[in-house]
Amino acid sequence: MLIALAAACSGGADAGSKQPAAGASGSAGKTFTIAVVPKGTTHEFWKTIHAGAIQAAQELTASGDTVRIIWKGPLREDDREQQVQVVEGFTSQGVSGIVLAPLDNRALVRPVEEAKAAGVPTVIFDSGLESDQIVSFVATDNYKGGELCAERLGSLLSGKGKVLLLRYQEGSASTTEREKGFADKMKSAYPGITLVSSDQYAGATRETAKRTSENLLNRYGNELAGIFTPNESSTDGMLLALQDIAKAGKIRLVGFDASKSLLDAMRAKQLDGVAVQNPMKMGYLAVKTMVAHLKNQPVEKRIDTGVSLVTPENMDQPASKELTNPPVDRYLSGQ
Repeated sequence: MLIALAAACSGGADAGSKQPAAGASGSAGKTFTIAVVPKGTTHEFWKTIHAGAIQAAQELTASGDTVRIIWKGPLREDDREQQVQVVEGFTSQGVSGIVLAPLDNRALVRPVEEAKAAGVPTVIFDSGLESDQIVSFVATDNYKGGELCAERLGSLLSGKGKVLLLRYQEGSASTTEREKGFADKMKSAYPGITLVSSDQYAGATRETAKRTSENLLNRYGNELAGIFTPNESSTDGMLLALQDIAKAGKIRLVGFDASKSLLDAMRAKQLDGVAVQNPMKMGYLAVKTMVAHLKNQPVEKRIDTGVSLVTPENMDQPASKELTNPPVDRYLSGQ
């Protein structure tokens, strides 16, 4: 099942299609149709990406161009084939450009490269793609985010104890980098901490993450001092499993991404921190970068959108609240 949260533009071959005239000579007053394809459409993270894309489109339109966003992606974050079909569909429609968060760093290579051959360029965001046929990569330094989480957990545990890493999903480049950053930093900076399990995957949803977490806690729960989970759904699933056995807050948990439920858990001292990206900025810059490219303007090949650690101690500071409570409704109301 697909969810389209922004209306598609009417007509497939307007001035914003793949024809060279759409971006000729960098002049203003052109019409561009940008397809934004997330990994999924249920997590708060993706809704915030969507808001950032709409913000960019509104600003660009106010400055003289007409920028239309089509938002469409798979419901589940493990439906690679559906995401491939979405990209192929936008290529055949002749949109001006595609802004894509690939579910798999290999599976989306062919449709992206075929899109380019058809005159439809792609900006990759959030998670990498093993292709050099892209305009730009707009994303968090995910390895650094994993390191920040290791430093937080290592400090909380005073450098000793047994820790568990619950991975997210094979093929997801962003979370793979987080997991690597976490494991590498733990090994180098906290030799007194033992990583007792690092080969289990949460899967695409909170429900699959909860089931995997329950199995891991059944096996290791009595000896565990800390846990790291590398995205919103894996953190949610592990938190629920810890709550069910009354160990939330007793076993230290550090995760990734912010949602209302995770922020509530931090206030309740059941979650010790989350590495927070800037998804609003990510969606915003991905669309801005695509339009700049279409107007024949130079763009950076790699754009870092930043990562910060939000904890119960700093979550009410203005800098943290700006990241954990972005103005999503301002841009998504009516979409």
